[in-house]
Amino acid sequence: MMIAFSTGSLHTYGLARVAHLAAAAGFDGLELMVDDRWDTRDATHLRAVVESAGIPIVSVHAQARPGNRGWEEDEVARLHRAVTLAHAVGARTVVAHPPLRYRWVSLRHPPFITLAMVTPFRQRSPYRRWLLAELESYQAREAITIAIESMPRHRLGPWLVDLFEMNEIRDLRRFPAVTLDTTHVATWGVDLLETYEVLAHCVAHVHLSNYDGRQHRLPQDGSLALGPLLAALRRRGYEGAIVVELQPDALEAGDEGRVRGRLAETVAFCRAHFIADPHRRGIDGQAAWMKDSASLT
Repeated sequence: MMIAFSTGSLHTYGLARVAHLAAAAGFDGLELMVDDRWDTRDATHLRAVVESAGIPIVSVHAQARPGNRGWEEDEVARLHRAVTLAHAVGARTVVAHPPLRYRWVSLRHPPFITLAMVTPFRQRSPYRRWLLAELESYQAREAITIAIESMPRHRLGPWLVDLFEMNEIRDLRRFPAVTLDTTHVATWGVDLLETYEVLAHCVAHVHLSNYDGRQHRLPQDGSLALGPLLAALRRRGYEGAIVVELQPDALEAGDEGRVRGRLAETVAFCRAHFIADPHRRGIDGQAAWMKDSASLT
């Protein structure tokens, strides 16, 4: 088990700064959030960043939406490219979203403006068919874990609206590997621990954050009982990564001292509830990564 930090938590910062902050706070690794910045896609640059900071990339979050320049529009192609990037940086897990239920429209005005929005028009994407027919064999062939993420629901008046297909518990439990996102589950209005127990056999990756009506809050600050979840993961022998995924405002981004303090508190919270020895930093896992990544250069 490793406690990792999503670079998307401080997406307003440069990657090198995020990597050094995470390493200083005691995180064991990073989850790379691929976004519209070229630096999040350049394997050579990424290897240099993590080598400098002394912290590995343990997972790659595939580009989640269409419309970003230089990244494929097709969902299957985006996933394939994320897997290629993961191999290049030594990551063993790729996080992917389930298929969108509705069509996206991208509007571009070069050189700087790109807008993407969801339309009310339903779609049946090739990605959905690919997940059902080919995901398992592709994952085995690539020797990498592709963990489909539990996504949030949105309130529209009295209704809960799900923008994604295959996002019900009965659908997720059919995947070979799932990313359990705690703050997303909170938007479903269900019990988090009960949800974990149903999905435990396929939970290979965890996105950890709390919920207070806003998503992606500090694990120690919100309505979710994340301590008991971490204890349940330990009891079941969970061996995947626990990735802290936050919004920058939860860390008070812009105030260096507060960011460092929040990060240190978060690492301490996770270790206190998961690891018998709260001072252990996952050295064995990090050493193994360093050995593997040396072969990539």
